[in-house]
Parts: sequence; C-alpha cells; structure tokens
Amino acid sequence: MNIYTNPNSAFPSQVVDDATKASEEYGLQVSRAIEQEWFNQGRTSGNRYLTHWNNFNRLRLYARGEQSVQKYKDELSINGDLSYLNLDWTPVPILSKFVDIVANGISQKTYDVKAFAQDPESVKKKMDYASSLQFDMINQPLIQDVMQKTGSNISKSNVPAQDLPETQEELELHMQLSYKQSIEIAEEEAINTVLKTNKYDLTRKRLNYDLTTIGIAAVKTSFNKSEGIVVDYVDPAYLVYSYTEDPNFEDIYYVGEVKAVTIPELKKEFPYISEDELLKIQQMPGNRQYIQGWGNYDENTVQVLYFEYKTYMNQVFKIKQSENGLEKVIQKTDSFNPPPNDNFEKVSRTIEVLYTGAKIIGTDMMLEWRLSNDMTRPYADTARVKMNYNIVAPRMYKGRIDSIVTKCISFADMIQLTHLKLQQVMSRVVPDGVFLDVDGLMEVDLGNGTKYNPAEALNMYFQTGSIVGRSLTQDGEINRGKVPIQELTTSSGQGKIQSLIQTYQYYLQMIRDVTGLNEAVDGSKPDSNALVGLQKIAANASNVATRHIKDASIYLTTRICENISLRVADCLNYPLTANSLKQSISTYNVEVLKEIEKLNLHDFGIFLEIEPDEEEKAQLEQNIQVSLQNGGIDLEDAIDIRQVRNLKLANQLLKLKRKKKLEQVQQQQLANIQAQADANSQNAEKAALFEVQKQEALAQTQIQIEQAKSQFEMQRLQAEAQVKKQLMAEQFNYDMQLAQLKVQAETTKFNQLEDRKDERTKIQATQQSELIDQRKNDSLPKDFQNSAENLMNDLGGMLQME
Repeated sequence: MNIYTNPNSAFPSQVVDDATKASEEYGLQVSRAIEQEWFNQGRTSGNRYLTHWNNFNRLRLYARGEQSVQKYKDELSINGDLSYLNLDWTPVPILSKFVDIVANGISQKTYDVKAFAQDPESVKKKMDYASSLQFDMINQPLIQDVMQKTGSNISKSNVPAQDLPETQEELELHMQLSYKQSIEIAEEEAINTVLKTNKYDLTRKRLNYDLTTIGIAAVKTSFNKSEGIVVDYVDPAYLVYSYTEDPNFEDIYYVGEVKAVTIPELKKEFPYISEDELLKIQQMPGNRQYIQGWGNYDENTVQVLYFEYKTYMNQVFKIKQSENGLEKVIQKTDSFNPPPNDNFEKVSRTIEVLYTGAKIIGTDMMLEWRLSNDMTRPYADTARVKMNYNIVAPRMYKGRIDSIVTKCISFADMIQLTHLKLQQVMSRVVPDGVFLDVDGLMEVDLGNGTKYNPAEALNMYFQTGSIVGRSLTQDGEINRGKVPIQELTTSSGQGKIQSLIQTYQYYLQMIRDVTGLNEAVDGSKPDSNALVGLQKIAANASNVATRHIKDASIYLTTRICENISLRVADCLNYPLTANSLKQSISTYNVEVLKEIEKLNLHDFGIFLEIEPDEEEKAQLEQNIQVSLQNGGIDLEDAIDIRQVRNLKLANQLLKLKRKKKLEQVQQQQLANIQAQADANSQNAEKAALFEVQKQEALAQTQIQIEQAKSQFEMQRLQAEAQVKKQLMAEQFNYDMQLAQLKVQAETTKFNQLEDRKDERTKIQATQQSELIDQRKNDSLPKDFQNSAENLMNDLGGMLQME
C-alpha cells in the first residue's frame, strides 16, 4: 500500500480514508516515524530518547546523592594520577534534603475530590432547589402561620426553619457548602474508590518526586474489562511524545512509552502472536543499541514501544425517509458518496480518534494497531478525544525541561569539590609540637644524682606543664638554653579550613537562593534574633518559589479524576466491572447505589479542594481566635469553619457567622432591654401593688386602731357614763337631799319668814294696839327699837338652834 508522506515529516499523511488509517501498514509507518524521531541515531549524541534518558538519570542520581565522582577525580588528579590522594569520594547528598523538602511538602497536602453535575437536568434540579429555598425564605411567616393554624406544611424545600438561609449571601453559601445531589455524591465515591484501588497516594508521591527532580511527570489512565479503570505511573525517562511547547502537553498528537516486557507477559498481552513470531522475537529482541548499558538490564526482556496516535475520522450517516414519513439513520463508511436522491441524504461530521499501537523497537514487527476502544470524550465536545496519558512539565521552554535539581547541579559539584579539598587540607595539617634544647638540659642537675635527660624533661612537661632550667651555666656564663622546652604552634591549615568552610556555606546559600528554599524551611537552625513573623514570611516565600510544582501536581490529579469520571460509564457497560464498582462503593454509602446506574447520563465538572497552606491556615485560625475572644462567634461556629477546606468559603462562612452572631447579640440586647423594661414595669407594678397593699394594711391597721380607739372610747364613755350615772345618781341624791334641805330650808325660812311676818304682824298689831292704846290713854311714848332688836335677837337665836 502506497501511503503519501510529507517530505518534511516521516509520518504518513492524515488526509486518507479511514480504511487506510486502520491498516497495519499505516500503523507501521507511524511507528517508524516515532522511532526515527526518537531513536534515529542509535546511541550517538543525536538520539533524542537517549539524551532524555541520560539527562533524567543524571538528575535523579544528583537528587539521591549518587552522582558519578569521575569528574571530581579528573578535577583533582594530575595527569590522571590519584596515587597521592587518600580521600573519601562519596558524594555529599546535599540536594536530597532540598528535593525531599519540596516533594514531601507537596505530597502531605491533602485534598478532597469534588464533583458538580453540569448537565441540564442536574442544573435544573439545583435551580429548582434554590428557588424553593427563596420561596421559603420570603414566605416563612406565612408558612409558620399556616402550620400553626392548619397543621399543614406548605414549605417547598422542607428545610427546617432554623436552618433556612436568611439573606441572598447566606443562600449562595448554603448552596456551596450544604447542597449536594445524590448523583454528585455517587460520582465522588466512584472516583475516590478508583483512586484508592489503584493506590494513587503512592503514585502521587512518585509524580511529585519526578516534578521536583526532573521537572516532568506523567501518568496513564486506561480501562480493561478485567481490572476496570487503571491508573499507572509512567516514567518520563521512557516516554516519547510529539514536539510541543505547551507545559501541559495538550497539543501533542502522539505519545507513548518504552517498556521492557518478558516473553510470557508478551504472549499474555497479545495472545494472537504465533509461536514462530515469539521465537523470532526471542532471537531478535529489538535493537540492542537502544537499551544496553542503561543500568541493570534484563537480557530476557523485549523492548516494546506502546504508543497512541491522534488523528481524525469522518463519521458518515445515511438518513433515509420511509413511506410513513419516518426517518432512519444508518452509519456508513467515509467512502460513502452516493448521487443525490430524494429518498435519503448524507450527513457527516469530523471527530478526533485515537489509534493504539505496539511495536518491538528495532524491528518492523507490529504487535498491535487498532482504533482505540472506550475513548474518553468530554460531554461538552464529543468531537474531541482525550489522550490516556497525562503529562505536565511546568518549566518547559522550547522543548527543554527545567527543574530544581537542574539549577543546583553546578553548586552541588562545587560543594563536593570543596568537601574533597577540605579532606585534603585536613590530611596535611601538622599537629602542634615542642622544641627541646638538649644543650640546655645538660646544664641542669636535678640534685638527686641523675642528669636531666630529654625523656625525663618531656615526661615532666607533659604531665605537669613545668620545666627546670638554668639561667647560668656551670662556668657562670649566661645560659642561652635556660628554657630547654618550647612549644611549636602551627596554624598553616586553619586559615585554609576556614576559607573552605566559608566556600561551602557560600555554595549552600547559593542553592537556597536559586531554589527559594531558605533556612526557614530547609531544616537549618533559625536565627535566634529573627522574629517569628519574619520566619513565617520566609517560609511563605519558599512556598511561593515552589508553587509551580504544587500547581502541576494538582493539575495532574485533576486530569486523572476527569478521566476516571469519563471512564465510569465504560465500567457500567460491563457487568463484571460494574458489580466491582458497586461493591466498592457500597462499603461507604448504600443509598448511592441507586444513582450509580445513572452516572453515564450526567456530565460532571471535577475540581480538587486543597487543604490550605500553613500560613493561610494560621491567618484563618488567627481570625477565628480574634472572633472567639471578641464573642463574634461561638465554639460550635469555629468547629464548622475549621472543617471547610476552601479558604475563601471559610472566610465567607466566618463573616456570615460573625454577622449572624452580631444580629443575635443585638436581638439579645434588645430582648434584654425589653426584659429589663418588663422587669422594671413588673417591679413598678409590684411596688405599686405592695404600696397599695401597704396602704391597705396601714388603713386596715388604722381602722383597727380607730376601731380599737372607738371601742376604747365607747368603753371609756360607757364607763364614764356609768360613773357619771352613778355620779349623777349620787349628785341627784345629793341634789335631792340638797333640794330637800333647801326646800326644808326654804320652808323653814319661809316658815320663819312667815313666822317673823306673823311675829311682826303680831308686833305691829301689838304696837298698833299699844299706839291705839297710847292714844286712847294718852300715855307716854314707847321705845319700840329695843323691843324690836330684842325681838330679832330672839328670832335669830331660835333659827340657829334649828
């Protein structure tokens, strides 16, 4: 088959029919083009695959502290001679610490997979729920009134009144934090189950290590009927892909990997291979120049290139109209091109497709070339197809990949050379000694008959620190060796050692400056004079310097979850994988099983809710503590806020809780004021009532007192009346007696007066008669005065006697 090839490319033309693309010859030409692009010059410097492999291997060895020491030997040797050097050539694993800090720091970040349904049915269901909440929010007084009067619940959302949002802001927060459709829960459970089954946590650690060490990471998501959805780690050193400048590799049209496969595994994976073909493969296992010398190579394996090739396909449909006016759609090949007809019409569209291939490197033996089954297509764009490989290289430019280790290799080499030089200087440092003047010792006599010999002098000096000497010789001359022992100090190596240590620290600081990993995060002892706030700022600066690696890791995980979400529908199409998925999810939530069957009918958006950074968590915790101290929120509110991973939502929830707390406090204050007013009113009423009761009691008491007084007065009056009665009786008696006496006196007086009158009358009559008699007799005058006085005296005496 003659397939046209562009002169500027080894790949076959894509402007051919689908039958040609599906032919094995087309696949063989594609695989040859890939092999030529990556393995075209064997093990020479132009081999793109070998260049990548050697580069990644070198970076990984530096990251492990296991790089080759030959360059250091060449640096210190003289014409290749190392016989005079006795050094420990083991590399200083200085970069492994920085790599572990970055990789482990990213791996320890936990996340939650969040799925939100974005198909029309789910969106409508969500909007209906939000509308029902708004209805209940607006008509809550009416709902409560109807409930109290009739007992009927006319609420549309069936949300308790105490949990019902009160404002639009609270409604939006409620929809983000509390509302979750059962189909979304089912999708999240399905994704988490697949990740757990494939031990993705371990795979993620390897991906983070690759991003830190070599600057690129890759993972493959596939599906098979026996294992279901499979997530495999892909070593970037064995990866092949089309040229791209996109760090997310979104525009590549082929991608693959080289695997070392044993003959039994090859027969198991491709059971249709004949025994003769297996024998041929065993005798000629690929081009040896691609694989020999790369570490521990197993001679019993075969190097197989697995690859995916993206192209397009024309989907052609024949729409036939029946006699009854109905339309029937029949799929045709792209070669279908009938003449115009009134009974049917031709409809077509162009879609992307993936072809899967496998080829033994160095041979023309194709193991597989077919149109991929179960291709993943976004629901929003079914004409687009996604690769099974997800690759990311956050610091790629013009195809060249950069990493943290790449920036630090030169400084790590200088640190290793400084370490070797330090060993060299230390091996040549001479210890301090003493100078012994033997002539000076000869002039000294210890006085015990023994001479002062060198051994005795050294023993005395090293044990006591004292020496014996003479200022004059035995002849009386000046003794030039009066101090026979003197210390010899050497400091020739100290300056060099200090200089090498400073050099070592300089290049270590250069690594910190280049990577952005300062002392606050690299495990070094922090400055005792540095404030805590400054240390936090420094740690946060390091997190910012490595954020691109964290973002790349999140991107890979998100893409994997999206692929899993799209492949869940494939699992549900086969009873074995569908039952396996349901049994795994049933351990979490049995109710979710009802929604599993409908997963392939929904379109989901996937995102990761990442645990906030320590600095962000510290800021949120500080806000929570300030709110707690000020009484802005309660402890239960603080617990709810800490459980929200999304920092933006957590801050919104904190503001909402503070606002509601403030309203509650204000309402409580108003209630307290009202209660105080009511209490004051009640107290006033009680005081008034008490006063009334007091006055009543006082009045009652006064009445009782008055009654008592009245009774006392009546008794007094009665007694007084009785006394007066008695007195009056006595008085009456006395008066009667007096009256009687008076009457008697009056009677006596009257009688006396009458008597006197009678007496006078008698006297007068007597005197008259005497006068008459005198006249008649003309006798002498008579003295009636004395006679009258005598008479009165006689009457008075008589009265006194009475």
